[in-house]
Amino acid sequence: RGAHKARPARVSDIVSLKLLVKLSASPARRTGSDFCKTVTKRLFMSKTNKPPISVSKIAKYMTPQEGKGKTAVIVGTVTDDIRLSELPALRVCALRFTEGARARIVKAGGECLTFDQLALEAPKGSNCVLLRGSMNREALKHFGHRCTVKNLHTHDNVKPYVRSKGRKFEKARGRRRSTGFKV
Repeated sequence: RGAHKARPARVSDIVSLKLLVKLSASPARRTGSDFCKTVTKRLFMSKTNKPPISVSKIAKYMTPQEGKGKTAVIVGTVTDDIRLSELPALRVCALRFTEGARARIVKAGGECLTFDQLALEAPKGSNCVLLRGSMNREALKHFGHRCTVKNLHTHDNVKPYVRSKGRKFEKARGRRRSTGFKV
């Protein structure tokens, strides 16, 4: 069996995404820019592999010392975070922004860019910081892991799909040693 490989091309039929791929793939090919290659690869990804990122997480990584004069680039959605009281002025480039996130960035004196605007300003990704959201989602807690020689317990500590968490719900055979077996 071959190793897992990234998608070789875009699967989506969204016209704007198709144009963005052309916009980032040609400099990646011509200049060999790692930034452009990474952006192109991330544009090919599915929706679950393009997770959203909040403005608070962007602000955390773009501190005034580290992010001075730099642009945060996110291949995905930027969302608002009401837990953050003060937002610094940020330059953010993303596929899309929620209304609240866009309003807060602009109000703080920041800038919301599209990828075509970024391509004109920094074709090779100079002064850009690539960020992405957390891939951990609730659904992953229900998945097992592969069975190996060292670890046969594929379904240990896997969250069951249960209607309710009580005495009568998935607590008998397979869950207790006293009742048959325990996984």
